[in-house]
Order: sequence, then structure tokens, then C-alpha cells
Amino acid sequence: MDILTLVESIGEAPTAAVLGLITGIIFGVAAQRSRFCLRAATVEFARGQMGDKVAVWLLTISTAIVWVQGAQALGLMHTADARMMAVPGSWSGAILGGLIFGVGMVLARGCSGRLLVLAANGNLRSVVSGLIFAVVAQMSLSGILSAPRDKLASLWITEGGRNMDLIAALRLPDLSGLIFGAVMACLALVIARKNRIGASRLIFASGVGFAVAVGWVLTYGLAQVAFDPVQIESATFSGPSAHTLMFFLDRNAVLEFDIGLVPGVVIGSFLAAILTGEFKFQGFDGESNMRRSMTGAVLMGFGAMLAGGCAIGAGVTGGSIFAGTAWAALLAMWIGAMATDFLVDQRGGATATA
Repeated sequence: MDILTLVESIGEAPTAAVLGLITGIIFGVAAQRSRFCLRAATVEFARGQMGDKVAVWLLTISTAIVWVQGAQALGLMHTADARMMAVPGSWSGAILGGLIFGVGMVLARGCSGRLLVLAANGNLRSVVSGLIFAVVAQMSLSGILSAPRDKLASLWITEGGRNMDLIAALRLPDLSGLIFGAVMACLALVIARKNRIGASRLIFASGVGFAVAVGWVLTYGLAQVAFDPVQIESATFSGPSAHTLMFFLDRNAVLEFDIGLVPGVVIGSFLAAILTGEFKFQGFDGESNMRRSMTGAVLMGFGAMLAGGCAIGAGVTGGSIFAGTAWAALLAMWIGAMATDFLVDQRGGATATA
């Protein structure tokens, strides 16, 4: 794709939205077909299993690391210029927000990215939960919840005015990230083989990681040719969900990468579900499940904005560039999710199905 030609044809802001749309469609198709979900992986792990959901999650994050670090080695992007790296990170926000998000995604029975995919497949529970997630994320970004979010995030900030680059901080060779990703991918394939996961699902799991790399490379390419400053970013669903919601509510809203990303995921997931015969309307099973899901969505909305990203934004996108607070948030999400599953679901006899 010639980004410069696209910019000259339709302008910088519409180009950013188109790049987001492309990234979202790839993500939506791959996530729908692979059934990628951090919540499902954490619950499976918490119950002493190394099954297909853990394998898919490991393959997704490992291939994201390989694709992104490989792109950097080829000069297609520079991780130090990424928005997540260029600003101070919050250790307190990552830890507290990650824990809150982990609790929320177990209660909602899906991380924010998974809810978006399921909503496009006809799951009305996910539609309601996703809308609540977006509203609370917006409230946490610039509404009534922004003050407590800022206070918690300011408790412990990274030094030097930037986020921590784990590879640089540990003084590791430049290719160490690529090697780490490759080793993790091998582990994922071993687990996948033991669980007899088909090649198609593995390819699509890798496709989710590929979508993350596509987002990074495309926004980096746009930044090189744009006249105005462009944020170098990729797939995440906390800020974009809030921005997309406001885009349709505020006539002064402008096009950007985020505005294309969320609709792209919906389109990709919807088409994948239709073509495979998996589209089906589903509702809440009862009042208690509805209350539980709505509570989880609220916690995820606040937790994601506090942590600096959701299960995708921090866990995969931020992890792929080795942002220190992203890995801290990811670890906290795992801890919060496993603790909630043990205290709430295991004692109640719930299954691990996403």
C-alpha cells in the first residue's frame, strides 16, 4: 500500500481511519476464527490446564512479538517512537488497573476485544456489555471518573519522562525480543500439538498477532509522510471504544485510526461468522448473569483506562514492543482473573467456556 498516495488522495485523517479499518478487519477475522480470548486462557490456566485456549493466547502474543520485532529489524517501524513508549508510564495504574480489568473480564465472561468480536457474531450480552465498557472508558478518560483515575495513575510513574523499554533496561541485544518471541511461539506450538489444535486455528491465532504488527507498521508509515504529528499505535479497545462512541455523538469529532479500528473489527468478525455459519443471536441467560456481565464491563472500562490498555492494548500490542508498564498490566490481569475465577466461579462450579 502506498500511504503517501492515499494521503494525497483523501487526506491525512481519513487515511488514518482507513489504516485503522484495515487493521481492524484483519484482527476481527483472525480473532473470530481462532477464538482468541485472554479471559478464557487465564481461567483455563487457573484450573491447572494447559489446553487449547492457553495455546492460542501464547501463539497470538508470541507471533505479535515476532512480527513487530521483525518489522523493527527491517526498518519498517521504530518502537521507541510509539505513543506508548514516548510518554511516561504508570506502574501504579498498570498494577491496579490490570487487577481491576482482570476481575472484570472474568465477571463479563470475556475481555473487551472478545466482547466486540462476539457482539458482531450476534451475542446481545456482549453488545450490552461492550456499550457499558465504552461508556465507562469515556467517563474514565475525560468524565467523572477521570479524577480518581489520574490520582491512582500518578502514585508511581516511570522515570525519565518515558515508558520503560524492557529490552534497553535489561541491556539485552536488539534481537533478543525477536528470539524471545520465537521461543514462546515454539512453546505455544508444543502445547497446541498436545491438544491437537488444527492448523487453521493456529494460522488465525497468528493472524491476531499479525494484525497488531500491521497497525504498528501502517501508523509508523503514515507518520513518516504526514504533515501533522501522527500517533504511532496499533490495536487496543479501551481508548478506541470511547473515541468511536463519541465520534457518533459529537458532530465536531474527527477521523483517526481509532475510528476505523473498532468498525473494522466488527466488519471482519461479522463476515467471518456469516461465511462460516456461526452468526447467531444470543441473549442473557438470566438476571444474575446480566448483572454479573454489566458489573464486569464497568470494571473493565475503568481498569483498562487506568492500566493504559486492555487485554489487547497492553497485553499484546504493548507487550510486542516490550513496554514495561504493559507487561506489568498483563501480569496483573492474569492475577486478577485467576483470583476471581477461584473465588467466584470455581466455588460456584462454573465452566471455563468463553
